[in-house]
Amino acid sequence: MTITEEKNEAISKLVLSISGRLDTTTAPELEAKLKDCSKGVKALFLDMKDVEYISSAGLRVVLLAHKLMVSTGGSMSVQNPSDFCRQVFEATGMDSVLNIV
Repeated sequence: MTITEEKNEAISKLVLSISGRLDTTTAPELEAKLKDCSKGVKALFLDMKDVEYISSAGLRVVLLAHKLMVSTGGSMSVQNPSDFCRQVFEATGMDSVLNIV
């Protein structure tokens, strides 16, 4: 998995572009990245167009990001989910919890 960070501090926006597999092996890396770079962020975007696989561990981290942002008065959106991710979000009901654009 690769995570690319694009931060705009002027408007408190962070975009994390994720590619590869988001699973038990790689989810801790994303979780650490979120905790490290989300301080002071009011709008978090997870660009998931290049995520080829997401497991329950990956879903947990995405939900954690959502809860983290909501608890600080911010927002989190999933951008451009791959077809696989969209199917998983729909099958688990996460599409009704997350803001998917």
